Amino acid sequence: MEEEVIIRCSSLNDEIQAIQKAVADIASGRQRFVFYRGDTEYYLSLRDVLFFETDAREVSVHTIDSVYQTRYKLYELEELLPGHFMRVSKSTILNVEAIYSMTRNLSSCIVQFQNSHKQVYVSRYYYKPLKAKMEEKRIRGEA
Repeated sequence: MEEEVIIRCSSLNDEIQAIQKAVADIASGRQRFVFYRGDTEYYLSLRDVLFFETDAREVSVHTIDSVYQTRYKLYELEELLPGHFMRVSKSTILNVEAIYSMTRNLSSCIVQFQNSHKQVYVSRYYYKPLKAKMEEKRIRGEA
C-alpha cells in the first residue's frame, strides 16, 4: 500500500508550500535512482550520493567509494532532487547532508565529505547560499 499525505488548507501560501516540499523531501529520501557503470544498472538511494558533477559530455554520480553515470542533465537533476541537494558551481550539485567540512579561500570554498577523499569546489557565487543552508540546518538541529 502506497502512503499518502493530504494537506487541507484554505489557500496555498508560502508556509503550506514549505510543508509540501518538506514532505516531498522526506519521501524522496527513500526514492531510488538508476545509475550506470558500463552496461550495468545500479539502484541507489539518494542518501548514498555525495555529489553530481558534469564534464560537459556526461554527468557523474559520486558516492563515498564509487562513480556512476546518470542519463539526466544537471539542470534536470536540479528539478528532480530534494531540497538537501544544492547547486554549488556551474558543474556541480552536492548533497548538503553529506558535508563534513568547508574550507574557504580567496576565490572559492572546498567542501569535504566524511570517510571519503573526494572534495568539491564551491564557487564564490554559491558560497553564501550554501553557508546559509548549513546554518539553517544547524539551527534546526540536523547537523
